[in-house]
Amino acid sequence: MTKRNFFIVCLSAIAIASVALAPSFAQQNESDIHVIVNMVQVNVAVTDDKGNYVTGLHPEDFQITEDGITEKVATFEEGNGPARRVEADPDAKAGTPANGDSPASVGDATGSLASDIAGSDVFILFDTSNYMYRGFVFAQDAIADFVRSLETADKVAFYSYSRDLSRSAALTADRSSVLRGVRSTVAGDDAALYNCLLLTVKDAAQYKGRKVIVVFSNGPDNSSVVPPEDVAELAQSTGTAIYMISTREAQLEPVSTAVFERMTAATGGKAYFAKTWKDEKRAFASIRDDLAHLYTLNYYPKANPNRGWRAIQVKVVGERDRKYHIRTRNGYRPLPARFAASASSAAGAE
Repeated sequence: MTKRNFFIVCLSAIAIASVALAPSFAQQNESDIHVIVNMVQVNVAVTDDKGNYVTGLHPEDFQITEDGITEKVATFEEGNGPARRVEADPDAKAGTPANGDSPASVGDATGSLASDIAGSDVFILFDTSNYMYRGFVFAQDAIADFVRSLETADKVAFYSYSRDLSRSAALTADRSSVLRGVRSTVAGDDAALYNCLLLTVKDAAQYKGRKVIVVFSNGPDNSSVVPPEDVAELAQSTGTAIYMISTREAQLEPVSTAVFERMTAATGGKAYFAKTWKDEKRAFASIRDDLAHLYTLNYYPKANPNRGWRAIQVKVVGERDRKYHIRTRNGYRPLPARFAASASSAAGAE
């Protein structure tokens, strides 16, 4: 299987899984057809010239364009506060193709969706390869402190990787089960970072709301068959922000450094390069603060014939745009629409 075909299979798998999550509309014809209408989620960090987070902005302060088309914000969330409905897109109708990453119907935008997506779903991916023999316990301590410090609205999953991915703790609000997963890890074997990061992105994509992956890596990838470009594109297309903390050992590899910086920037995250265990703790603290200050905006894409890569641009409107800095993902590739006959229609066919 080629790399491109492998990526397409991943997109299709996520789209199929979203059928179980997304409500649908019934069309008036011989059988009931379920149509997925997806929203696109954009997580936005706004800072001033001194790097301080800008708080207190409102939906009308933002302008979102997709391929140059101005979009309307459907729901709005600041930090870990509750999401609130702004308005439903009147152009969203039955039969509209699926675009984006957070499955939800127009009905959700006017009802329960706003109460379902507060906080962040944080997936921690810890390098337990043979690169981690040095400073392993310090890294565990930094991760444990990070887990404890997250807001109560956040849910956390803990994964580790070497050659294979280990899902030590599934997504949960129970911090103690996550901490047990952290303490149970041991180091050894080669590093297949991009293979395991791709699987983590696919897991995160099954959830509504803000999705974040925090990677702790102590070295380059020496065992993956998946290129990092495919991982980055899948993360962008599913609205998953990637943060990476790597140590001095990883920074000695120029290729890995460049890849980490490009991948995190493209998804709206950040890359950190820690020289000491104190730097690791500061990096985790910075990510925690970032999550607490993100704005999350959801919108239903307007009609757009482009089935390939769609560019997203977010601005703070008016004079503020000149002095504020925006960090967010730069685009996505639409997931394919899926149609399925209803169970009642199938029963009638029998």
